[in-house]
Amino acid sequence: MAEVTDLGFLGLGQMGGAMAERLLGKDVRLHVFDPSPTATAHFTERGAVAHSSPRSVADAASIVFACLPSRKVSEDVALNETGVAKGRAIKIYVEMSTIGRTCIQSIAQALADRGIRTIDAPISGGPPRARDGTLAMMVAGNAADVSAVTPWLRHIGKDVYVLGDTPGQAQIMKLVNNLVMAANMVVASEGLVLGAKAGLDPSRMMDVLNAGTGRSAASADILARAALTGAFDFGARLAIVDKDVALGLDEAEALGVPVAAIAQAGKAWRDAATGGRSEDDFSAIIKLIEERGGAVVRAR
Repeated sequence: MAEVTDLGFLGLGQMGGAMAERLLGKDVRLHVFDPSPTATAHFTERGAVAHSSPRSVADAASIVFACLPSRKVSEDVALNETGVAKGRAIKIYVEMSTIGRTCIQSIAQALADRGIRTIDAPISGGPPRARDGTLAMMVAGNAADVSAVTPWLRHIGKDVYVLGDTPGQAQIMKLVNNLVMAANMVVASEGLVLGAKAGLDPSRMMDVLNAGTGRSAASADILARAALTGAFDFGARLAIVDKDVALGLDEAEALGVPVAAIAQAGKAWRDAATGGRSEDDFSAIIKLIEERGGAVVRAR
């Protein structure tokens, strides 16, 4: 009979839920927590064990993963009275949220004081790739701990990139990735609106853009799917990207790195988030550019 490993997963939203599903199996007893009863019910129906708090999960599992929406939630889940820091079984905490270098380092130090090791492990790819198991996984932490969690990370995603042995290094890489993506989204949207305003067919524009040197994930994987069809359903809220851009700009300022072009793109995300679009799918950033440019980029 195969040995069963107790794993924990905290946060069962669009990203966390899709990743946690990939850990379900005969060799895993999955312990889960989410404030949404609907989210946890989906897992208990498939054999997972639901818990009333992160601490309860950490009482049952030696390795606990977390995918959470903000720095404040990550800090609470890790360190408050019902957090994983109080858990009796946990040895390794794998923080997969995008929370920035300072936050992950603070959490890692506080958990280390209680004998818990932290792996900094943000992910990239969005909900579609979370569901099909092709996420890019970034990790930083003690080499032995990284080796211990890598087999489980390979259940969740496709490629595991080790960025260093210090929590915070993977966070910086994730923010670099998200800053580039966010800037590309704005630039691609502006270019497409320019062409549409001049009378070009949006579908033909997208074909040419994605066959040429202007191609990016923003155009080929996100806008082609969401904007041309008008679906706007890539799967992540615009507020999340706005939050990540703000984190990245803070890191750039702290490191003394000028990022003028990214900062200008960041203003578009801030305008969209504060202008009533924060709960929209993030692909709807093009709607802001369309309104400003007076043209719509949809398939004819």
